[in-house]
Amino acid sequence: MTAPGSPPPGGRAPGREHHLAVTRTARYATLGTPGPALQQVWFVLHGFGQLARYFVRNFAALDDGRRLIVAPEALSRFYLGEVDGATSAKARVGATWMTREDRLTEIGDYVRYLDALHAHVMAEVAAAGPAGPKVETIALGFSQGVATVCRWVHNGSAPLDRLVLWAGTLPPEIASDDDFARFRALDLAIVMGAHDHFATPARVEELEARLQARAVRYRLIRFDGGHEFDDGVLRELAG
Repeated sequence: MTAPGSPPPGGRAPGREHHLAVTRTARYATLGTPGPALQQVWFVLHGFGQLARYFVRNFAALDDGRRLIVAPEALSRFYLGEVDGATSAKARVGATWMTREDRLTEIGDYVRYLDALHAHVMAEVAAAGPAGPKVETIALGFSQGVATVCRWVHNGSAPLDRLVLWAGTLPPEIASDDDFARFRALDLAIVMGAHDHFATPARVEELEARLQARAVRYRLIRFDGGHEFDDGVLRELAG
C-alpha cells in the first residue's frame, strides 16, 4: 500500500492531469471600518501556517479609525504538525498560499482572489464616502506572504500605492527588468528583525543586490526583534 500522494509503484505511468476552474468561498478578517475618516487601506498577507483572524491582531496598533486593515486568508488549509484521523480533531489548523505542487495554478488562483478582494473592499470604501484626499492603499506581506504579495504585484491588476516586505524575500522568478517595472512604481519598504533566523545577512544582501541591479528604490528598516511584528515600526510605516 502506498502513502497518500506517493507516485505509483513499479514505475507505472501516472494518469493525465486536467484543470477545472470552480467557484469557492474565501475568508478574510478586518480591523477598522470604512467611513469618512478613512485615510489608508492595508492588505496584509500572512505567513505559512497562519490564519487571518489571528494574524490581523498584529496590526492593532494601526486601528485608530483612520485605517482599514484587511487580512486575506490563503485558500489552502491543513492540520499543523503530524496528525492522523484519531488526533486531527484537536490539531491546530493553518493556511498556506501554495506548495510546490501545481504551483503555477495556485499562484494564478490567489492572484485572481487578491484582485477580487481588493476590488470588493475598495468598492465598500468608496460607498462609505471617505472625505479628503484619495485613500492610500498599502500591501504588506509577512514571511511566506512576502513572495505572495510580490507575485500579486507582478501578476495582478489591483492599483496599489505602497509595498512592505516584512521578514521575507522576492520569489526567484521575478528577475528581468520588465518584471520589476511595477515595483519601481511603488513606495517600497523592507523590514527585517535583527534576530530573525530567516533574515540572515546573506539573504538581506542578496535581496538588496537584486533590487539595486534593477534600479528599484527602497528603504530598509531593521528592528531589534525576531520573526515577528514590531508596533513601533508599523506606526512608522503608517506615517
